Amino acid sequence: MDQLLLLLFDYKILLLVFLGVFFGIILSAIPGLTASMGIALAIPYTFSLPPISGISFLLGIYVGGMYGGAITAILIRTPGTPSAAATILDGYPMAARGDAAKALKWAIISSFIGGIISSAMLIIIAPQLAKIALRFGPAEYFALAIFGLSIVGAVSGKYVVRGLIVGILGLIVATVGMDPIGGVQRFTFGSTNMSSGISLIPALMGLFAVSQVIKEVVEKVEEGGKKREIKYKKQIVPFKEVISRWFHFVRSAVIGTLVGLIPGTGSSIATFVSYNESRRFAKPEKRKEYGTGIPEGVIATETSNNAITGGALIPLLTLGIPGDVVTAIILGGFLIHGIQPGPQLFEQQGDLVYGLFGMLILANIFMLFIGWFGIKLFGRIIDIPKSILLPIILALSFFGSYALSNNVFDVWIALVFGVIGYLLERYNYPLPPFILGIVLGPIIESNLRRTIIESGHDYSVFFTRPISAIFITLTILSFMLPLFKKVWTIYRKSRTS
Repeated sequence: MDQLLLLLFDYKILLLVFLGVFFGIILSAIPGLTASMGIALAIPYTFSLPPISGISFLLGIYVGGMYGGAITAILIRTPGTPSAAATILDGYPMAARGDAAKALKWAIISSFIGGIISSAMLIIIAPQLAKIALRFGPAEYFALAIFGLSIVGAVSGKYVVRGLIVGILGLIVATVGMDPIGGVQRFTFGSTNMSSGISLIPALMGLFAVSQVIKEVVEKVEEGGKKREIKYKKQIVPFKEVISRWFHFVRSAVIGTLVGLIPGTGSSIATFVSYNESRRFAKPEKRKEYGTGIPEGVIATETSNNAITGGALIPLLTLGIPGDVVTAIILGGFLIHGIQPGPQLFEQQGDLVYGLFGMLILANIFMLFIGWFGIKLFGRIIDIPKSILLPIILALSFFGSYALSNNVFDVWIALVFGVIGYLLERYNYPLPPFILGIVLGPIIESNLRRTIIESGHDYSVFFTRPISAIFITLTILSFMLPLFKKVWTIYRKSRTS
């Protein structure tokens, strides 16, 4: 506790955390550039810093980077990070009807609350939650990913069948590249560039950003150059509206934290699962509004998105196991400074650990400050004329795709998926299920095959392992619940007639 008080009065560390958050927000708002990239770039600059200072700076980038992707997702329908793809579902429709300021405010409020709740869970029950993560094997990962697929209906709007078709298409795309078990090349057509599969970020940039540019250009041509601009206007979010939605925040934060503590899952799964659960527990008349631009959709995705931060740090600090790609890079930062995360860390360097807890909470406070007072500046993006904005979006999308691995092939991937995304939307095929298929496909395939091999082709293992059985049961209920509701409605009508 003494260490924490000293840190709170050390202006150098406070400045580093603030700069880390600011750098993370700006970097992640640029399509294709992620928090993991920012932390990787920043690690060399922390060599000369004391351990607590260097790691606090990295945590600041992590926290800011998880929020930054929502800015462009809401304003220009271009997710700055993969996890922000779900924020497009309701965030962009809000901006499109003139509620950009309100959408940005809900996003920063949700991100702050999600980060604070997950930080509290990290501090209070980290060791206990880490034990849950250790019980996840291939069967549990497979069941969790299958449960993620049940979200397809929620993100497909009124075109559920078309959403399923697009989801299957995404799963097919996920099989391109090297077989995860046998190491055999699949659907690469002899191209070495495709041997590692279709990268998520170029596909994401293509489906949402490049396709939007194509759509705007085509619509301008078809409408004979008619001006269609969205204007930014000041809006408030009443405090009583925030309080009235407290359960949405808590539910989404818990989902984000629990998904985050499972190594290898990632924030994309958390945001889509949280969105699905928010929609599932909504009243029937409210459920129909999801996807049209309502605060609950933004709350679900952004709260769970930033709750990932505390959740992913739980296995890192207590077990020395990184929860996602970002914490894997942060682990490198720990080791560079001579700190070995694990069970002994709390005993041997307790002051350092609780100092980092305090810096994590402080980073979320700085994120709220920067995000809130930056809303007016961010919102001005949509006031930029389309003739200037669209080329910038296109250039950033291609730059973000190229920066992933310095490969021009990824730029072509973004362009091809841009055309695919445009055609799908033109004929009313929803895009989010496509991303779900690409994200979940590798997790489903690799863990299914690993489970089958380890169990000696005993398929009952998915139902005999408790956690796996729970997720599969939830998946079945997710698909059957709408049918049950329809049958029950028909039954009640027949009784009353």
